[in-house]
Parts: sequence; C-alpha cells; structure tokens
Amino acid sequence: MEWLVPVAVALIGGPLVVVVQSLRKENTSQHAEARELLKMVASKVDKVDDKLDGHISWHVSKTRKPKVKKQEEIIIKAD
Repeated sequence: MEWLVPVAVALIGGPLVVVVQSLRKENTSQHAEARELLKMVASKVDKVDDKLDGHISWHVSKTRKPKVKKQEEIIIKAD
C-alpha cells in the first residue's frame, strides 16, 4: 500500500509538469517576438529623431526676414 502514494503523485503531477513546461516554452517564444518588435520600433523612433533634429537645425540656421504687414491707407473723401 505504500507504493500507492508515489504512483498517485506521478499520475497527477506528471501531466501538470508537462502542461507547465509547454506554457513556459510558449511564453519564452512570445517574449522573443516582443523583443524583436521593440527593436523595430526603436529603430523607427531613431530615424524620426534624426529627421526631427535635422528639421529643427534647419529652422535655427535659416535667417529669415521678419514679415511686416503693410498697412493700407484709407482715404476718406469729404463731400
């Protein structure tokens, strides 16, 4: 009768270990996919950052004349 306890533990615990291991492998693969996606996003953000830096530099280095609105003279004729 002492052999019954280890057999029961093996029958219950064995399938649980198999399920936990398969979930662990799936989780690892999902993390790997997420890591690759994050690398892609980071490279795109770096490209936008470089473009934005160039655009801001262009605005800073560009010498612009201030726009002055010409006021129109309004002539009122006296009758």
